[in-house]
Amino acid sequence: MANQIESDAASELFRCAADGDAESLERLLASYSGYLRVLSRMHLDRRIQHRVSPSDIVQETLLEVHRDFPSFRGNRVEEFTGWLRQVLVHNIASAVETHLVAAKRSVRAERVIESLSASIDRSHHRLASLAADPQRSPASEADHRESLAELAMALEHLPADYRTVIVLRHLDGLPFGDVADRMERSTGAVRMLWLRAIEQLRLAMEPQV
Repeated sequence: MANQIESDAASELFRCAADGDAESLERLLASYSGYLRVLSRMHLDRRIQHRVSPSDIVQETLLEVHRDFPSFRGNRVEEFTGWLRQVLVHNIASAVETHLVAAKRSVRAERVIESLSASIDRSHHRLASLAADPQRSPASEADHRESLAELAMALEHLPADYRTVIVLRHLDGLPFGDVADRMERSTGAVRMLWLRAIEQLRLAMEPQV
């Protein structure tokens, strides 16, 4: 798929970016845009999404990371991914503080950041698990080593219903009954939708020849 990037390629881009290559940094950041959008869409409070969109948060995050990359001291792409999440957390928390906390002083900004950080970390680990094995089948685990960035990009390109059922089932960790309630469908219909969505995701993740 276009704009997808393998884990080893991400590591190489990170190494080149750390050595001062501006083009590698641009490509590295672009490869993580889908990953950040998935997390932002999940965790940006829906009450403020008419004022600030997940894409706005992602754009702000990428701009800040681009600006501050020369001062980043991590040595591995995994550390870089963690830093991206930290910047995303603070930008989401800032939006919440601006549009909700300011009008409701009983909510403390520190508590918002702590809660967001823990929630986004959980989503990251679930996304990593899904990247390793979209169908959670132990027999096929060795065949699924795609990067988080590639998986997130594939999710971004799925039809909205497919993306929603995968996010609710795998990233939010909801049982099918709760997913059905959220999507206002029967449990049986949601199970069938999930099967089609997983198959579509599997096809999207297959190497292009």
